[in-house]
Amino acid sequence: MSNVIPYLVPIAVGAVAIVLIAGLWNMMRGGSPNRSQMLMRWRVGLQFVAVIVIMAAIYVMSG
Repeated sequence: MSNVIPYLVPIAVGAVAIVLIAGLWNMMRGGSPNRSQMLMRWRVGLQFVAVIVIMAAIYVMSG
């Protein structure tokens, strides 16, 4: 498991970035407000997961 966690950090951060860019793209082209809200909810959830993964990686690397 400790070998997998460092690879999960860039994946989690990348997922957050992709959803953020998709939300910005939707706003810039005047897309549906409902889609913007959905993407914002996904981004917040993915940020939560990314923080947990980063904290787990720090914990595993420190000990």
